[in-house]
Amino acid sequence: MPFAPSPSPLVPYPPGADAPPTREVPHFAPVRVRGGRYHLRRLVRHRRRAVAVGLVVTAAALVAAAPRYGDGARGHPVAESVREHRKAATVSAPVRIADGETVRLLRPGDRVDVIAAEGPAAGGGAQVIARGARVSKVPAAPDGAGGSGALVVLSVPRSTAARLVGASSTARLAVTLC
Repeated sequence: MPFAPSPSPLVPYPPGADAPPTREVPHFAPVRVRGGRYHLRRLVRHRRRAVAVGLVVTAAALVAAAPRYGDGARGHPVAESVREHRKAATVSAPVRIADGETVRLLRPGDRVDVIAAEGPAAGGGAQVIARGARVSKVPAAPDGAGGSGALVVLSVPRSTAARLVGASSTARLAVTLC
């Protein structure tokens, strides 16, 4: 059965019909890239320098990408530091506590709640005036101070200091350790 050409464009002729006749391939020298080995050897020889350069580039990239704390936030200038604002917001308030023996238990750095206890004539109620106030100083009691209570210096916000002064004029103050 003779082979007829196919009407399909994929196989227009029988296999091998359009191939050129075979010929001998000429001999040629292998292709070599110049300097390939030399660059590799040089890199191995100067590996310390290459590592040092890599470290320098990495350090420079980290410094450039790090946030800048001295300038504040990028794009939003800050007028004052948060820590400075907190320091300015607290004041030292000397407070006379009714029970002098309780004050002897306190040390600088302790946290206390200050409670105002009104006398029976004023209704006898008690309320917390300051929560978590830090004890700054516990002055030594003078020799002649017997039953007048004891002084303690507390570090509190300004608004709390005003309430402490107001409460100390009308009520007896007590402290509880936090």
